[in-house]
Amino acid sequence: GYDLDIRLLWDAAIKSARNAAQANGHGLVAGSIGPLIATYRPDICPEPADAEHQYTDIVAHLAAHTDFLLIETVSSLKQAEGALRATDKTDKPVWIAFSVDDFDGSKLRSGENVSDLSDVLKNHRIDAVLVNCSRPEAVTDALEHMKSFGLPFGAYANGFTKISDGFLTDKPTVDALSERHDLGPAEYAKFAMHWIDQGATIVGGCCEVGPEHIQELAKQIKDAGHNIV
Repeated sequence: GYDLDIRLLWDAAIKSARNAAQANGHGLVAGSIGPLIATYRPDICPEPADAEHQYTDIVAHLAAHTDFLLIETVSSLKQAEGALRATDKTDKPVWIAFSVDDFDGSKLRSGENVSDLSDVLKNHRIDAVLVNCSRPEAVTDALEHMKSFGLPFGAYANGFTKISDGFLTDKPTVDALSERHDLGPAEYAKFAMHWIDQGATIVGGCCEVGPEHIQELAKQIKDAGHNIV
């Protein structure tokens, strides 16, 4: 059945991540929790009570097999509330990552203010707040607002030119997205190092940010005298 297939995929991914951490000598495994219906479409997300119900089994399974939970690509206050209600039921650390407007990092993709997230986050147990799957330029702006939340914060941006209208249809495919050609490893690392200067303690990469980007970023972090844990 569908549920069984999904659990098999989760378990295979977790096993691969555990093997990578062991081969590296250290590292934690995150249980990734994405949007329930469609990425970047806060307008069609379930109400918080319904989302909590749908997320509960997902959270329970991932929490039992991972080191912490990472709610990703949240595009609205309502999406955040539904997912956090479910993760409140576990004692695992919880990180939550938001996707912001491509050209205005002070806004979520829903149009709501990033600064208003504090009203939702303060009612839940959160261990870190991040920006993900957004243009790095917008990430820089978003972090200026997240700095005031009193939580560890960070970001992992994407390498898309933008989230196109074609990707916001009812049945999107990746053909509607295009990769940037001005965001090589050195260019991406420059953005991430600036986020660290802003106070970020968690940095990485999302879609179209590959191993070469992360390798360069790790080098620059070490060269700057920071520790990677």
